[in-house]
Amino acid sequence: MKIRTVLAAVAVAGAFSVTAIAISGVLSKEPVPPAIAEATLWTPNPLAPPRITETNSVRPTLAQADIAFEFKPRPLLTVSPADTSLPSIEPPLVTWSREIASGETLDAVLSDAGLDASDRAEIALAIGTEYDLRRLRPGHIITVVSTTDDNPRRVELAVEDGVRIEAVFGEQLAARVLDPDPELVTFAGEAVIESSIFAALNTADIPARFAVDLAQMLGGTVDFRRDLAGGETMRLLWREARDGNKRIGQPELAFAALDIDGSVYEIVWPNDGSGQATIYVDGEVLRVFAQPVEGARLSSVFGRRTHPVYGNVRMHTGVDFAAARGTPVQATAPGRVSFIGRRGGYGRVVEIAHGSDTLTRYAHLSAVPDGLTQGQRVMAGDMIGRVGATGTATGPNLHYEVLVDGRPTDPLSDDRLAEAAEREADDTAALERLREARSLLAERLASEFAQTTTERL
Repeated sequence: MKIRTVLAAVAVAGAFSVTAIAISGVLSKEPVPPAIAEATLWTPNPLAPPRITETNSVRPTLAQADIAFEFKPRPLLTVSPADTSLPSIEPPLVTWSREIASGETLDAVLSDAGLDASDRAEIALAIGTEYDLRRLRPGHIITVVSTTDDNPRRVELAVEDGVRIEAVFGEQLAARVLDPDPELVTFAGEAVIESSIFAALNTADIPARFAVDLAQMLGGTVDFRRDLAGGETMRLLWREARDGNKRIGQPELAFAALDIDGSVYEIVWPNDGSGQATIYVDGEVLRVFAQPVEGARLSSVFGRRTHPVYGNVRMHTGVDFAAARGTPVQATAPGRVSFIGRRGGYGRVVEIAHGSDTLTRYAHLSAVPDGLTQGQRVMAGDMIGRVGATGTATGPNLHYEVLVDGRPTDPLSDDRLAEAAEREADDTAALERLREARSLLAERLASEFAQTTTERL
């Protein structure tokens, strides 16, 4: 009885609560605006049914027999089996290189590189077919490329002027000569003479061997011992054959200007390989002169010396130019060939008469041109022979003499050749060459100065 009374009370209370909430919700709402109320009464017009037009078209009927499906199987993509073979891996290589020392043979150097006797013999035979191994000199470089187990793959011999002889191991050992492809580069430099031309060039990082060329060119015009007081300026322009950063062969002078005692001495060398040079004083042509051996090293001067063969003190009646066998020898001034033949210790000789009192002698020659005959007229720069070691000589060189009235005189200081040489060059062309050389020198000096300044910054 009590339970029924409780449940009835709960139901009455719940109904009363719901009624109260509903009344409060209605009373709390604001009235709806008339426009919105009117909009809620709108309904769309009913859609017209579609009109079906009758046509004479006939719907095709397909018989079941007309429908046929043909199954054509497509070929499957053919996939070639993957090449599962691994690429061959080259073994790591080791490079060994060093210069040949004095007295060493190729076999000794290859032995030092760790090669066995059979490989050394094969390499020497292969390289020997392309290069005379008797010409090996200190400074030549041997490079050996081999595997880690000392099996040689390539051997290279670097010799003069950037030439390399390469032996490559393959099915057969093959050798070949690799010649460089040098670029001709022009350089310029300036030096101040304090003690000697040689020291000035060396201090200015200019090839010091140019001192020989300058002494030879101006020896009969300038007395370097007496006329140089110190402080003279020297400007040079020269050419070098370059393979990358490496110089090939010897540099060659193109132009030189030397200020001495208020006068300007200038020399222009041509680039035609003749070696013939034109000397100017204060802008005027003085004479044309040709070096006997282009690019050679002065190895012995005029005067008393200990003879290199006999050992006693004797008068050396000329100057010696050391150069490779076969290097061309050129006449230093115009004249007539007065003698071709042999003269005792001089070996094979060519003598050229320049007028009635002056003669030049070229000795130790290995060969004379076939077309050169006695009595023939030659010009400065004409080839009259090749450097050799005939007669009494310790090695290939040119012995060059100047004789005046039959007596030897110093070729680097006597001016008789200058007096005997004829003015055969066209002064107009010679002056144009001088202007071009001056312009190029100024341009290169400015470029060198700008580059040096940039490097310092």
